[in-house]
Amino acid sequence: MNDGSPVLPWLVIRQDDNDNCYRVGRYATEEEARQLADTLEAKGHKQLYWVERAGRPTPL
Repeated sequence: MNDGSPVLPWLVIRQDDNDNCYRVGRYATEEEARQLADTLEAKGHKQLYWVERAGRPTPL
């Protein structure tokens, strides 16, 4: 089933100091998602960022 929407299976997730997790964005490729996560971490954000494929959560 394809409605013409772009497929964006890669997620960037942020975990804050209270262990709350939020989706930062969705991306077409793993590389795009990793670049954003790396950029956010490099800017000194104290939260934890990671990349996962939609539908396949990474165990914490």
